[in-house]
Amino acid sequence: MTQKDWLVDNNGQCFAYDVVMSAKEFSTKPYRLYRFLTDLEDTLDSINDDLLRLQAIIPLVRRLLKDCFWLQLSMIEPHPETGWEVLMLYDEPSFPLTIQLVAWAPGTVSPIHNHGCWGLVALLSGLEKNTFWQRTPDLSTKIETVGEQLLTSGDILCLMPDTIHQIKALGHQPTISFNLYGETNFDARFEFDPIKHIAKNF
Repeated sequence: MTQKDWLVDNNGQCFAYDVVMSAKEFSTKPYRLYRFLTDLEDTLDSINDDLLRLQAIIPLVRRLLKDCFWLQLSMIEPHPETGWEVLMLYDEPSFPLTIQLVAWAPGTVSPIHNHGCWGLVALLSGLEKNTFWQRTPDLSTKIETVGEQLLTSGDILCLMPDTIHQIKALGHQPTISFNLYGETNFDARFEFDPIKHIAKNF
């Protein structure tokens, strides 16, 4: 378990992220989901910048995953036909975020997409390759690869709203991740075709 933190900007550039854990994050008191949600709400209310929000949220996620062994034991398996599955853990109307567990079968490749919101992916198990893309200056729906990052168990990947990426599950076991997303702008969420140079809402 490497426990590295990464940030991908809106141009697909991936950077190692140095997050300082405070004494609060090392507390021995159990960090329950309801406390995590309250701290998330306080963070969203006090920080408007997506980059700074993600920086503040990473320690909260690490603290939650350290204390919540039930997440590791949650029964989620990739769907035998699609190769992936989503288990919604939290999605409340008027609360600007969702929390999911996501499973990918080995060898499954996602569409090339962005999320139209900030997001955070914490890999709980497995091995996952993220390939990053950016739009070319001459055509908004034409994209090109700019890099990739391999995630192993314990790693966290932060995504900005316009980050374009593609996921491939590697190895012999399914990948399981804890995913946290902000409020989605569905008009800005796209799936990209790099051959036909098409972007469509999804």
